[in-house]
Amino acid sequence: MKDSVYQETEISSESVVKQAARDFAAALSETPQFKAFEQADYAFRQSQAAQQALLALQEKQQNLRPMMLLNALSTDQRLELQSLQNAFTSQPVVQEYFSTQAELAALCQLLGDQLSQAIGLNYASICASSSCCG
Repeated sequence: MKDSVYQETEISSESVVKQAARDFAAALSETPQFKAFEQADYAFRQSQAAQQALLALQEKQQNLRPMMLLNALSTDQRLELQSLQNAFTSQPVVQEYFSTQAELAALCQLLGDQLSQAIGLNYASICASSSCCG
């Protein structure tokens, strides 16, 4: 079945494919979702409070990683981790970052689906079955 799909597939030169990818990336970078994510990412990286909260959470997770892997955290340790996570995720700059990230991911999923339909191949399943995506 795959052979028949590939036999019907039009093959373009590498330069045409690369130019199409550049054009696609340029168009994606002009979308409101991408621009909003870019702004939220910048604000997140510039927020000293958000960066400190993230660092505190990551350090605690790193220190407790062996216990986490063994599912052996004490109630106090779980509460401390939850408190640090809440301190991080409750910040408006972090919430905006996650929100715009989700919106951009949804747009990319939609565009990927549309590309798959347009080219007649399920791009996501092809990537999933090859070593390029894990």
